[in-house]
Formats: sequence, structure tokens, C-alpha cells
Amino acid sequence: MEPLMKWNRLAKLEPEPKYRSRKCLPKNLFTLFLVSLLGETVEMNLNLQTLLRSHFHPTKFDCGLHILCTDEVCSPGWDGLVCWPQGSPGTVSKVPCPSYVYDFNHNGFAYRHCDLNGSWVSVENRTWVNYSDCLRFLAPGIEKGKRDFFERLHIMYTVGYAVSFSSLLVAIFIIGYFRRLHCTRNYIHMHLFVSFMLRAVSIFVKDRVVYANGVLQEYDTMLMDNISTVSISPLDKTQYVGCKITVLFFIYFLATNYYWILVEGLYLHSLIFMAFFSDSKYLWGFTLIGWGVPALFVSTWAVVRAMLADVRCWELSAGDIKWIYQVPILTAIGLNFILFVNIVRVLATKIRETNAGRYDTRKQYR
Repeated sequence: MEPLMKWNRLAKLEPEPKYRSRKCLPKNLFTLFLVSLLGETVEMNLNLQTLLRSHFHPTKFDCGLHILCTDEVCSPGWDGLVCWPQGSPGTVSKVPCPSYVYDFNHNGFAYRHCDLNGSWVSVENRTWVNYSDCLRFLAPGIEKGKRDFFERLHIMYTVGYAVSFSSLLVAIFIIGYFRRLHCTRNYIHMHLFVSFMLRAVSIFVKDRVVYANGVLQEYDTMLMDNISTVSISPLDKTQYVGCKITVLFFIYFLATNYYWILVEGLYLHSLIFMAFFSDSKYLWGFTLIGWGVPALFVSTWAVVRAMLADVRCWELSAGDIKWIYQVPILTAIGLNFILFVNIVRVLATKIRETNAGRYDTRKQYR
């Protein structure tokens, strides 16, 4: 169901600022006024991974620098996504779809209607903008097929995670019930199993919290009514607290999966290469690696995200901020691969030595 969120590409536009007058503001003063006003009031419902690119804020700033006030025309300004020039009364203005939004059709145009009174057409006191040409895959027929596909995909991975959760629960019960299985190796296995179980639970909760809201219903309404433009009032950020916490725990448990797999590799590598390795002595260290290290970089990501890109729920990636937790995960994968190659090399060497010893023994008895 996650890819369905990409279809909600429509900007949240505030009521048009009433700053047109017979006497225009000085350019610099007008720019400061516009940037401060729109920077606080405009909210967007776009994929943060594309919206918060390095071109976004410079584009918004350049828009403010080039705004000139003219009487009896629709006011130029920043709508939260693109910079609109002034519009002539009774005409439809168009601007190219922004190139910094990756999923947009960059050959298309966005449209905005200026009425005869010199005001942008609005719906329920909110500016109306048509971005349908910028959306690549908004055709209802195509969308219905894609929606059905993702619904089936959602059912498949939900069943898969449910089966995985049940199997791991049985495995943990078996290891915990039989005392002969109580050892450091199996304790590490249990931690790994628990991390995968928590990941499954976090996915179930995330699907329930993140996607069981008005976004998909709004999307379905757009498909049924063939509506390509919409204007929505800004929402209170506090209503996304639960959603943000859910996404935060999902990313954390996802990271713990990779780090407990790394712990498995470190443990096996230590058994092979350390002659006097005390596995029980290092268990607490392994536990800190598996649960503690992911907590550090995931919490760092949460703080940075809250400070720099605290827009709606955090299920959408916010540009380069995602590398705060993706780089440590990729590092764990790389270290695991190195450990794997080294372990296979040592085992292959020992097998060759064993086979060579058997061959020499046979020659002695001939």
C-alpha cells in the first residue's frame, strides 16, 4: 500500500494573500513580507523525498526576488510548489511543471485561472490550481489496475509477515523451554528472532496508523470523480504525532534486523579466529550492538527530521536526511559481507587441508 501514497501529489494552498493594492510595496520589503508570510502558512501534501531537494528553497527564494506588484492583475507569488507570475484578468496562466519534483511530468504545465476581477479563482476561500498535467499516471483506468495490484501486494506481505511472526514465536518458545538449548549462540538467535517479530508488528501498526486515514479515501474520490485538482486546508501537525512515532519505531526495528545479523556474523567470526573467546563475556557487548547502535542513529535522524523537515507524517523520505539511518544500515551490510567472505575463505582452507591429510594417510598404507 505504500506506493499508493505517491499519488497524493497535490499542493495544500492557503487563501490568496491580500497584498494587492493601488500602491505597490517596495521590491525588497515586498519580498521579505511574501517569504515570511508564505513560509509560515503554506502547507504541502507532496512526496518529501522530491520536494525537499536542494532546488526547492532556492526556487522559492528566487520567486520572491522576482515578484513585482502590478495593479488590476492577479498577484504573483509562491503557491507552495511553483512560482506563479502575475496573471491578466480573464485568462488562464500556465507554468512548467517543476523539474525538482521527480515524479512529475516535466514536459507538462500547471494551470491557474485569473478571473475578471483580477483575483485568482478560489474554492472555499483557497486558491485553486490544476496540476493534472504534471501527474504522470492519473488516468483512472490505469490507476484502478495499479491500485488493485498494490492491494494484492499488501495482502501478500501481510500474510507473509504473519506467518513469519508465528514461526518465530514458536522458535523462541522452543529455545526458551528446553534448558539444553540455553547458550550464547541461541540467545543471539532469540534476539534476532525478536527483532524480526517487532519489525512485523511495526509494519502492521504502520499500515493501520499511516494509511487508515483520509488520504486513501481522498485518492479514491479523485479516481471516481476524475478530479485532478483539489484545495485542502492546512492540518494541525499535532495530529501526526502517533504516525511519526509509528514510523520511527518501524525504522528502528528495521535497523535492528541488520545489526543483529551483523552480530551473528561477528559471533561466528570470533569463534573461528579467537582461540580463547568467551562467548558469555561478550554477550552484553553484542546486545549493545544489536539494540543500542540503531537507537543512536535512528534517534539522531528523528531529531534532524523534526527540526528540518517536520511536515505531516514521516513515512515519506525527506531528501538526504534519510542517509542518517541508511548509511549505518549499508555499513552493517558491508561488514557482514566482509565477515562472510573471510569465514568462507577460512572454512575452505581447512577443508582443503583435511582432504590433503586424508590423501597422505592413504599413501602411507600402500
